[in-house]
Amino acid sequence: MKRRSGFVESSIAGMTTESLTPMAEANRLSAMLNLVLKSESERFPVDVKSLALECSKNRFPGDPITKIEGHDLPGFEGMLSPNAARTKWKIVYNDSQRSSGRIRFTLAHEFGHYLLHRNRQDKFMCSDLDMNDWDSNERQIESDADTFASTLLMPLDDFRRQVSGEKISFDLIDHCANRYGVSRTAAALKWIEIAPKRAILLASRDDHLLWARSNKAAYKSGRYFATRKQAIEVPAGSIAHSCRRSESLLQQSASARLWFPAEPEAMPITELIHSSGQYDYTLTLLLMPDAEWRYDTGRMAWQGRQAR
Repeated sequence: MKRRSGFVESSIAGMTTESLTPMAEANRLSAMLNLVLKSESERFPVDVKSLALECSKNRFPGDPITKIEGHDLPGFEGMLSPNAARTKWKIVYNDSQRSSGRIRFTLAHEFGHYLLHRNRQDKFMCSDLDMNDWDSNERQIESDADTFASTLLMPLDDFRRQVSGEKISFDLIDHCANRYGVSRTAAALKWIEIAPKRAILLASRDDHLLWARSNKAAYKSGRYFATRKQAIEVPAGSIAHSCRRSESLLQQSASARLWFPAEPEAMPITELIHSSGQYDYTLTLLLMPDAEWRYDTGRMAWQGRQAR
């Protein structure tokens, strides 16, 4: 970007400023980056700091982002705040965070707040708490900022090219994480968005779920975990149970009833786990075939499609 800064600035200055959805805003920036940065090494990972400074200066000269820096932010990942006159904004990230991928995602998240929400509140203090802990308004704007960050850092068309025709594994997830300069968790969350069947990503510690994210197919069939409402144990038969290895990549096939007792007896589930000493939790991917509507005793209900 630096070698073509004049082109970048003119491209950004030519952008209109109407309000867009998080995905549309990120896709518009991605389209500009695709035009400006031709080589793979320039295009990815996204230089969020340079992009945020240049974009805000050229599109919004009356209140640009003028500073991005690291500070000690106990309990928080990042912050977006203006000066007293609201003529300048700054992004601060928690510099105690060791993962460059999480820092990059935090910067993109705060940049999303700037583009999407800065006229709605005075300051943004963002933690890594589950979204269910926030009230409905805050939950929505945090979800918007996450969607913007994910789309900007991992454009869907490029992400699909990386995984197309490949068997899902944490090695594939790590390939994507390395390409986009994000964490393994962020790359795995992106993958379940486009998973061809039902998919759920879990994080666990001490044999209890910390959080869980189901894709649309899994959620619509009732396969999700309400981790903020109750403590949920990892099933004893799961390979994620009592995982104490410092670095483990494991996989097993089992009956889906191991995790979801209401599934048909013949419904399979595939578990993939990654437990790393770098993180304080175990990631688990649960993969199941599609579900379908079936008529059962006078009512409609989701049931798993039997494996054929």
